[in-house]
Amino acid sequence: MERIAEQALLYDFYGELLTSHQKQIYEDIVLNDLSLSEIAEDQGISRQGVHDLVKRCNKILADYENKLHLVEKFLSTKEKVNRINLLIKEYRTVEKEELIAQIEQISNEILEEL
Repeated sequence: MERIAEQALLYDFYGELLTSHQKQIYEDIVLNDLSLSEIAEDQGISRQGVHDLVKRCNKILADYENKLHLVEKFLSTKEKVNRINLLIKEYRTVEKEELIAQIEQISNEILEEL
């Protein structure tokens, strides 16, 4: 998985467990794509301080994932639902269209909830 996408997913799942200061800086780096220098200037801290904080946040978020596996479960469920949808599309040539439509609707609802 691309590093930025992985960081964004980890933040989506565990970001609320960071302090407000950590969240602000992490959002600026990962989501707002600001440079270390820009953030350091905005926050009144050194560039190295921003780097260290981001590194610490990455470790914290990765530790949560290693313990809880929420991102892993999310990606697995999403992939399985996508496979179900592909199978349904292939199976459409067979009868029982109503059953297939219901399964597709349920799987789409699961995807939206994720």
